[in-house]
Amino acid sequence: MWEKDSKEALYVRKLSSSKDNSIKFKDFAETRPAEIVANIAVCLIHQANYLMDRYLKRLEQDFMKEVGLRERMSNARIQVRGH
Repeated sequence: MWEKDSKEALYVRKLSSSKDNSIKFKDFAETRPAEIVANIAVCLIHQANYLMDRYLKRLEQDFMKEVGLRERMSNARIQVRGH
């Protein structure tokens, strides 16, 4: 596994933020040993997992803050009926 600030890790991070990253990644992967490509895949999986965890936590916070869909629908019906 690469160190977080290794030149390889920095290159992959930079690669992931570019517009045409699928083409660059393919070229990168085809010119590296299988172990390096596997390491990249593991890093990308970890990054995707981290981002999904953050996304799910945000959804949970929004749900708790704004209540659920059924509660909002019920509240809307109650307000319409009350007026």
